[in-house]
Amino acid sequence: MQTLTLFKNFKESRFFYSLLFFIFIFNLFVEFNNYQLLKKNEVYHTKGIIENVYKKKNYQILKIKTQSFTFFTKYNQNKNIQILQNIDLYLTTKEITFLTYLKGFYTNSFNYNFLDSTAYHKEKIYNFIDSQHLNKDISSLYNALFIATPLTPNIRELASKLGISHLIAISGFHLGLISFVLYFIIQFIYNKLHTKILPYRNKRFDIMVITSFILLFYLYFIDVPASLLRAFIMFIFALFLSRNNIKIISFETLFIVLCIIISFFPKLLFSLSLWFSIAGVFYIFLFLKYFQNLHKFLQFILFNIWIFLGMNPIVHYFFETTTLEQLYSPILTILFSIFYPISILLHAFHFGGLFDIYIEKLIDLPISNMEFFTPTWFFILYIMVSLFATIRKNIFILLNLLFIIYNLWMFVFLFIF
Repeated sequence: MQTLTLFKNFKESRFFYSLLFFIFIFNLFVEFNNYQLLKKNEVYHTKGIIENVYKKKNYQILKIKTQSFTFFTKYNQNKNIQILQNIDLYLTTKEITFLTYLKGFYTNSFNYNFLDSTAYHKEKIYNFIDSQHLNKDISSLYNALFIATPLTPNIRELASKLGISHLIAISGFHLGLISFVLYFIIQFIYNKLHTKILPYRNKRFDIMVITSFILLFYLYFIDVPASLLRAFIMFIFALFLSRNNIKIISFETLFIVLCIIISFFPKLLFSLSLWFSIAGVFYIFLFLKYFQNLHKFLQFILFNIWIFLGMNPIVHYFFETTTLEQLYSPILTILFSIFYPISILLHAFHFGGLFDIYIEKLIDLPISNMEFFTPTWFFILYIMVSLFATIRKNIFILLNLLFIIYNLWMFVFLFIF
């Protein structure tokens, strides 16, 4: 059966994008109204949840999420503050602009009151995982993998040095693994029900719908990380396209998903994790476009290597840490697809500490690193070449030459010369 197009003509696509634009304007107006309420007085009283604690020499920086916004503030007292703890405080609003409000602002605060947060659903899972590990760094790793809590500085540095930050930040890769496991479990349960009671139903579609609702609950449960939100919307959109025999893997699909996310959640326009997630999928689609006729085994071998090399110029524009051990990232990505579902099952049955001894050895590895930034001119050139590579094969070849030269420059010349 021939695949259909999402829009029959220009009029339909114009209507769709116009609708998204008006939704974006409406949600931006809602955010501006919330901003005005915040700015109404120079001192604003709020309650929130401590999402992260950045420890400095003589003070701490708290990242606090409220119902309407996220902000950072300085805490001078020497107190052991726990992640996911509730807090009641006052903050000053004089220096806050609408742009910084959308991005997540820094402001002064005072009159702190740390509240009992035992009823908070996410903390119960956090403590359940934490109880299975003696090492707080390892506990931090698993909590980040399962419920998207912040990493300790040691694990964050290790992930950066090994080039595996994308494996720890919950995204489409994790959603794919979770949905695969859910599909298998639900299919096992649903088979008898389908045979005896609902034989007229499309079994695969029903299972995907049930899986979608479970994933939606999980997304809400872990407080809607931007990268996972992108993956979930794309998952639902792909389900819709598949149901209507419309091509799923296309750059138009990715662009539509991005527009939907920004329209309904304007603040995510400034989310680096969202843009990294979009970039990752973009290069996956680019790989599939030009290597789709390659032998499946060669595709499997080349896939993670190509994505790793292709993403490096973008990653190193924002993050400078560079090590030779990052070259193991493609192999670790393949191994992670086995490790992740197994570790979920182990934690569910309270055997989460099984791999701790090996992770501790990984943490203790002496890894030397250097700083390397992608120059702005090369970053802009690389983005432009990547976009044009979607329509011209010769430009795709140029893209490959660019990232090969870039990675040789970074890994060979940086560490040898």
